[in-house]
Amino acid sequence: SDGSIRLHQMTSEYPLMQWNDSTKGQPIIALQWALTRPAVFFALDASSNIYIWDLLENDLLPVAKQTIPSERVVTMTLLGEPEKANGLLGIVLAKESGQIDIQYVKKKWALP
Repeated sequence: SDGSIRLHQMTSEYPLMQWNDSTKGQPIIALQWALTRPAVFFALDASSNIYIWDLLENDLLPVAKQTIPSERVVTMTLLGEPEKANGLLGIVLAKESGQIDIQYVKKKWALP
């Protein structure tokens, strides 16, 4: 609820990494690992900002931020085929009106 993200290992109650205020205090409403690239995850905050984290490129801050200005995004999920090396990765956004939007991710964040 405060924009913090914690990375845990299943064998420990303490986080391996913790990023405080990663969304400038906005609650995170969805977070998902990339299906095609294990070091990348995406976070959606309550202000319809999508943050892309690539832990191999920068483990302190997101590598990109994209604002969806037209309408509030209420949730997101990712689509892709992890068994294929084509690097195709998409973000499915569900908007407040019920509209679904699919955006494809740049190959540098999608390739295995």
